[in-house]
Amino acid sequence: MARGDGIADQVRAMLRALGEDPDREGLLRTPERVEKSLGFLTQGYERDPVAIVNDALFAVSYDEMVIVRDIEVFSLCEHHMLPFYGKAHVAYIPDGKVLGLSKVARLVDMYARRLQVQERLTVQIAQTIQDVVKPRGVGVVIEARHFCMIMRGVEKQNSEAVTSCMLGAFRTESKTRDELLSLLRRPATAP
Repeated sequence: MARGDGIADQVRAMLRALGEDPDREGLLRTPERVEKSLGFLTQGYERDPVAIVNDALFAVSYDEMVIVRDIEVFSLCEHHMLPFYGKAHVAYIPDGKVLGLSKVARLVDMYARRLQVQERLTVQIAQTIQDVVKPRGVGVVIEARHFCMIMRGVEKQNSEAVTSCMLGAFRTESKTRDELLSLLRRPATAP
């Protein structure tokens, strides 16, 4: 059985359990749409971080901080399967090699496209960059809004969760960590 097989049948059963008629016009193709949607939203399970990085590690004599900030994050909370969304900020200090900038965003997407909790997502991104790039340090900060808090439960529409993972120099050197956090507080200037 391939990943995702049978989801449409389960959605039909769920619709019936909710008191809906899965054969009415507006819902006729909903089970297949949900199956396709969930396949897209969880495609990160099928991705390999080493394959994503591929050959995008470059020998460069640059030892200052590299930050890719404001990377859009869209994921599904593993507790309610409701969306959470926000921005990821990823920084590292190279140690002889730099990673192609688009690969940072692709790693964020790979882990976000799984059932997640924001805390684990933050650590997975940082740990993968640490393991693959082997920099002097990695810092990841994610700011996100969770629909499980916005549209159900406590219904706090303006709440935001912020998580961070600091490894290497970002954990051991307070000046380095402070520099990163200071740079993240600055407004974006790119057009």
